[in-house]
Amino acid sequence: MAKSEDSEKPGRIKQLRMIAQIIKQANPKGMPIVFLSAVGTLAVVVVIGLVTGYLWYSVFIGVLAALTVGLVVFGQLAQRAQYSILHGQMGAAAAVLQGMRGNWQVTPAIAVNRDQDLIHLVVGYPGVVLVSEGPGSRVGRMLAAEKKRVARVALGIEIYDIQCGDGEGQVPLGKLQRHIMKLPRNLKKPSVNEVKDRLRSLPKNLPVPKGPMPKGMRMPRGPKMR
Repeated sequence: MAKSEDSEKPGRIKQLRMIAQIIKQANPKGMPIVFLSAVGTLAVVVVIGLVTGYLWYSVFIGVLAALTVGLVVFGQLAQRAQYSILHGQMGAAAAVLQGMRGNWQVTPAIAVNRDQDLIHLVVGYPGVVLVSEGPGSRVGRMLAAEKKRVARVALGIEIYDIQCGDGEGQVPLGKLQRHIMKLPRNLKKPSVNEVKDRLRSLPKNLPVPKGPMPKGMRMPRGPKMR
């Protein structure tokens, strides 16, 4: 069974082609930018080698540097492209949150209202983070209510609330991961695991919204919290 599932997964080359296609759709100039950044890096290193008299050595270093720069630019453009695809979809913030690296537990849609505004629960070193999706005029009360509900279980734990969106005072989708990563580390690993265990018993505040949550979208991994 496991072998059949693995065989259905696209290979690394096919994955890169798929991502390149996504970049091209989001930004037609994306792949030329990747190519030019790599070639430009190689050219700069080779010129330095010509000046210093280490041409062949600089060619070797230049190829490695060009590949590195190209992959970095490729990854950044892929992330932006995927953010643009997710933008405006219900559950987009959950998809971004689930792409965070490190000791995080993300529970999507612990609260949903009739307007299909969502609140997601994140547990990590900062403590508990509640992330909303929806207009600020609607999600403010939802966040306050969920904060009280979570506080009953997570006694003495720092609880943050973040509104994800494009409105005033909200965190844009593309900056959500980094915003959460910058929160202070209030807990150590054993305490994080303890909070996770406590919050597993927290029931979801439904009704469940209509329409599917984004699935199958692999977000690029964000920076790992140290």
